[in-house]
This record gives sequence, structure tokens and C-alpha cells, in this order.
Amino acid sequence: MQNKFLYFPNDEWPSAQMLAAEDLALWQATGSDYRGLIAADNAHMPNGTIVLFHGNGGTAFDRGFYLKPLRDLGFRVILAEYPKYGGRPGKVGEKPFVADGLETVRLAYKHYNEPLYLLGESLGCGVAASVTRQTTTPIAGIILITPWDTLALVAKSLFPFLPVTMLLTDKYDSIGNLQSFQRNIAVVGAERDEILPIKHAYNLYESLPEGKKRMWIIRGAGHNDWPFYVDGSLWREMTDFVKVDQ
Repeated sequence: MQNKFLYFPNDEWPSAQMLAAEDLALWQATGSDYRGLIAADNAHMPNGTIVLFHGNGGTAFDRGFYLKPLRDLGFRVILAEYPKYGGRPGKVGEKPFVADGLETVRLAYKHYNEPLYLLGESLGCGVAASVTRQTTTPIAGIILITPWDTLALVAKSLFPFLPVTMLLTDKYDSIGNLQSFQRNIAVVGAERDEILPIKHAYNLYESLPEGKKRMWIIRGAGHNDWPFYVDGSLWREMTDFVKVDQ
């Protein structure tokens, strides 16, 4: 029941035609698997690498809109793909997603070195937070867009009369997972988020260590249309906040 509520995998493998149309390439492809997508030219980016964990619907291919604003600011972007999504083998769930994310982050650091940043979107915020807690790879900063505090609190707010916490096998406890993170965290909430009410983003923000956090509210935006409300100046503000000095 939890998985039907939480995961909506699209198993379409990105074809060569699809990739060419968006100037994308498979990243770390090995026969019948790959770890994500990256810009086809993969030029040197002076401000480092961002590993992006997307939300629970669609695929990494659907998140190509992140590339231009972040590349314009000097960041290489890896659109990480989850097991069971985008034609990849595996199973859905916090454990397989985080295990896969840990390996993706390790390989990104191995190939591109520092600085390495994480960006999470919706469910991907929970993945990014879990990866951050478990990885030995240095993470220079984190951007969390439309995040939640904990999966249990979201479930309680959606189903207040059901014992939902007893049914959850996944935790995605971003509050607990980010407590010891020593770098800056940008929290970005959508004012009219109809899927994850913005109170969850506020709760997460309030739980973070003082002095290493900043929050932005995208006015008028909902859970899925927020990219239409974000311009280059806001992307610059968010990335400047988490960016380490070169």
C-alpha cells in the first residue's frame, strides 16, 4: 500500500532520439543499465557538480529544465535516475534508492572531484537527505525544493484518522538525516503546494542548525508548476548561498 501511495515509476528507457533532441547523454551506462543523464557536451564547469534527485513521478529525462539555469551558473548537472525508473532494473523504496544514490554520489566525486552538491525535488529531498547522512563523500551544500520534514508527518496530515505510521516501511526522515550536516542548506517551498503543504517545508527549515540555512518561498507556485515561477536571479541566489569559495 505504501509503494502505491508513494512511487509512480515510468519505465521508459530514454531512446537515442529522445536524448539527441534534448542534448543529453546517458551517464555511467553499462550495458542494460545507467545511473542518470548529463548534458551531452559535459564541458568543464567551474563551480562544480550538482547531483539532482527528482520527485516520485516521471523520470530523470523529464527534468531537463534544470540544466540550462544551472549550467549558465557554472554547474555540471547529473540527473540521477532511480531503480525501476527510466527503464533501470531494481526495486522502488528508500533502501534501494539511497543505496543507489550513494553509489551515484561516489562515482560523481570520483570523476569530477570537489565541490559536489546535492539538489532534491519533492521525494528526491528525502533521498538527498538520507544520502547525505550515510555517505563518506564530501557534500559541499544542499538545495531542497518542495521538501517534507518526515514521511510519517506527511502521512499523518493526509490520513489523520488512520494508523499510517504503522504501515510505513520507508521513513525519509529529513529532519533527523540533516541534523549533523555542517554545510549550508537552501530550503525552497512552493506557496500553494497542493501535494506537500508548505508547512512541511517550514517544519524542516526550523529543525535545521542555525546559521547554515536559508529559506525561499516561491509565491503563487504549486507543487508541479513552480519552475514557471523561478527566474535566473532566484537560481543564482540559491546556488550562491550553498556555493563554496573556489
